[in-house]
Amino acid sequence: MDIENTVVGSVKDQLWERFSAIRHPVSGEFPTVLVLGDSLEDIRVNVEGSSELLEIVRENMSENEQGVTQFVSRVSGTPKAFLSYSFEDRELAERIATGLMAKGIDTWWAEWEIGPGDSLRRKIDDGLGNCTHFVVLISPGSLHRPWVQEEIDAGLIRQINGNAQFIPIRHLVSVEQLPPLLTGKHAPEISLSTLDGDIRDLVNAIYGVSHKPQLGSPPSVSSFHSTRFSKIATAVAKVFVESTRTAMFADPQKTIKELTEAVDASQEDVEDAIHELRDVVVESFGSVLPKAELFAEFDKYFKDWSPEDDALRIAADLINDPKMPYEASKVAKQYGWDCRRMNPALSFLLARKLIVDYKILNHDYVSYRVVKTDATRRFVKGRG
Repeated sequence: MDIENTVVGSVKDQLWERFSAIRHPVSGEFPTVLVLGDSLEDIRVNVEGSSELLEIVRENMSENEQGVTQFVSRVSGTPKAFLSYSFEDRELAERIATGLMAKGIDTWWAEWEIGPGDSLRRKIDDGLGNCTHFVVLISPGSLHRPWVQEEIDAGLIRQINGNAQFIPIRHLVSVEQLPPLLTGKHAPEISLSTLDGDIRDLVNAIYGVSHKPQLGSPPSVSSFHSTRFSKIATAVAKVFVESTRTAMFADPQKTIKELTEAVDASQEDVEDAIHELRDVVVESFGSVLPKAELFAEFDKYFKDWSPEDDALRIAADLINDPKMPYEASKVAKQYGWDCRRMNPALSFLLARKLIVDYKILNHDYVSYRVVKTDATRRFVKGRG
């Protein structure tokens, strides 16, 4: 068994080394890699990163490796909008740009970005190249402006390549007057008399907020949060999340019977859920024991914090704060956290090899020291 564990560990380490070393040639982003499984027949890989980076990682995998890999696309927390307009619409464009900025949308507007002596082409190329949303103000003044048409062409290309969402907005222009390439797109109208509401709708469109009414709450276990696991598995995980004191291995232990009663499901359903959760729980002599990784995965659904966000905060401070303590207890104290909150963040970092592994038995923390590596820096840089 020790030999098998050594071989499995070696294979997992090799996979982690290969895929975590892949870098986006333009943004410099590295993926976050999590290798799962306790046997050679059950090794799986989770790769987290931007959609552009994930495509590069996929190209570096064999078909068999792709078959056991889950690609998790990570969208930037701050949308970046490029606002295209004609000079005649400068005042309206300024109000739109200011409204977007006020709602957390980093907006490229020429009046803010281009200074005396700057290269117009270079500045515009930079704005277009970094935008996640291309917004063009179509008005009588911009319909036939060559400069606006060139920007529209660039925006459409970014959309075709999957790099940006293209959003045309109309001012004093009918749908019939739109250029042929834009007639198939939804182009909401923006008016001075309803400007605040129109900007609100534009912000919602950029953030992907739907006008569709929310569904009512379904009954029983199906009301649990949507996760990458089944509802029963999520319900089982919730039992551990809400009853643990330390978020460490085997805290607490639950029998199959206790779990079936807690989630109001059949024994067969619970056993299937435990198999589904095999990466984050251990079944031993009729009891189910959670691994520390369970809390790193599920706390965000049932607690007031996200282990991933907490892990990023720790990692960023390790990189940026020379006075950052290394003892886990002191790090937790610095943030005002107890071990219940600290441990899932440490588990997130450890599972992805983002800090040095300093595990020790009979300790309050899953790692008694918190020490950065080169992977820590790449993780922080990749999350921006």
